[in-house]
Amino acid sequence: PQPRLMTRTFPKRELLIIGILALIGLVVLPCLNAFTPTESALHISTFTLSLYGKYLTYAVLALGVNLLWGYTGILSLGQCLFFSLGGYALGMNLMLMIGKLGQYKADIPDFMVFLEFATKYPETGGLPPHWIPFKHFWFAAAMVVIVPAVVGYIFGWLAFRSRIKGVYFSILSQALTYAACLMFFRNDFTFGGNNGLTDFKTIVGYDVNNPATKRALFMCSGVLLLLTYLFCRWLTSTKFGLIQRAIRDSENRVLFSGYATADFKLFVFVIAAIISGLGGALFVPQVGIINPSEMSPDKSLEAVVWVAVGGRGSMLGPILGAVGINGLKSYATHSFAEQWPYIIGFLFIFVTVFMPKGIIGLPAQFRELKRRYQKRNENSDPPATAEPAPAAPNGGDGK
Repeated sequence: PQPRLMTRTFPKRELLIIGILALIGLVVLPCLNAFTPTESALHISTFTLSLYGKYLTYAVLALGVNLLWGYTGILSLGQCLFFSLGGYALGMNLMLMIGKLGQYKADIPDFMVFLEFATKYPETGGLPPHWIPFKHFWFAAAMVVIVPAVVGYIFGWLAFRSRIKGVYFSILSQALTYAACLMFFRNDFTFGGNNGLTDFKTIVGYDVNNPATKRALFMCSGVLLLLTYLFCRWLTSTKFGLIQRAIRDSENRVLFSGYATADFKLFVFVIAAIISGLGGALFVPQVGIINPSEMSPDKSLEAVVWVAVGGRGSMLGPILGAVGINGLKSYATHSFAEQWPYIIGFLFIFVTVFMPKGIIGLPAQFRELKRRYQKRNENSDPPATAEPAPAAPNGGDGK
């Protein structure tokens, strides 16, 4: 018989929750920004809407981490590298669209003028050759997918073919992210060094700071999150998803069953890299900057904490963790800036010890505790004693 998960991919309750959240995110919030007066208590400012949009792109990243860690058992500490690569790919197009609106009124980005790129690349007017194709938005959009996919494929192929897994894979992915971060910090890699890419003016011809553009970017982030959720939900509900969880639970048994686990893990790793890159692409125009700090190892560790707190191995959990923790971070970094690393560290330890299934698993955890408590009380009750039979009349002979 077919497993219930495969025959009922999207239960009615789940579809109802998705529909309500999509209605709130894609319709209600943009309308509160566009049609309510600024003095109204229901009004949502453009800044707040962009902040929510950033949270949605982080939720997309969390789904990619969860697809690897929660469903395949691969703890990658380098997903923010792919997130940043997608952001840089689109950011390069946005930088080239600034044109003469920059501080130096030149045809090339300001940092290239400041670093005298015109003397390094005189034949192109100071623009490095690999920047030229990014003048076309369609090329930049394609690179948002292709660059993370290629980097993920090369790294994953080398790692999985070498049978690297577990904590060794985590350390290796973290080392890759750290090395890439150091490379991007260097100005001679033509990506703006530690300042990165910023001061964007337009995106596909629209003013990137216009409230209508901000609303459109927010809605695009919501649509991307919805499509990513549906794709991951579908993928994990197929036979491929069953093999994913089998690899997570016991890779050796899957190997003995005749499956090439390295190919499965490589495919999931590349898919997760693409998902992260797409999230990074929509992160950049809403935040207004992309620099190497976004790919630093601590960022990838934070993404793992989002998934752990929300509940890995589920779909709504990582979204809840990403949005909730980043909302808490926005508040804490203003009120308790110095204590934030301790707060998030405490959260991770607490969840690991007391909430192994995360926030999304709390109802099931409470039900299990209640069942154990009731069972313990039943076992501790003294056994009922049988009542003595009434004495027979006439001396007990029955006559």
